[in-house]
Amino acid sequence: MDIRPEKPNDVEAIRGITKSAFASAAHSSQTEPQIIDALRQAGALTISLVATEEDEVLGHVAFSPVTIDGEDKGWYGLGPVSVRPDQQRQGIGERLVRDGLSRLQNMGAMGCVVLGDPGYYQRFGFRTDDRLVFADAPTEYFMRLVFTEPLPSGQVRYHDGFNAS
Repeated sequence: MDIRPEKPNDVEAIRGITKSAFASAAHSSQTEPQIIDALRQAGALTISLVATEEDEVLGHVAFSPVTIDGEDKGWYGLGPVSVRPDQQRQGIGERLVRDGLSRLQNMGAMGCVVLGDPGYYQRFGFRTDDRLVFADAPTEYFMRLVFTEPLPSGQVRYHDGFNAS
């Protein structure tokens, strides 16, 4: 399996995988494919990686900038991350996330936030922290990973692309 940046001809596969991966997710608003498209169109899809095997896209992960108290502090949000349903639980998502986090660090990012399952994201070093707040999210599901100190504090806001519908 290879992990590489998305190419223009991957866009339809990314949409399909994202749609099917979130189809039965209780927490999903079913807008994840539109979010990725909106981020891409706005030039805010900082990192967009696909996992491929024999040129077939199996999974995708996105990273985009976030603001903290309305300021760019060099932090990014992870997500959405999706893996084709018939390929889940084989480590593809984990490899995508690890590769993406490594790329963020290499580009000088200060840190990353994620809204997701603590049981999954803690393996990457994500931790809850009451200094970073995301409105309308249960505290235990909003986590941060610090690459470079100091840790900022305040209200985190994802890119407007997350309001896509």
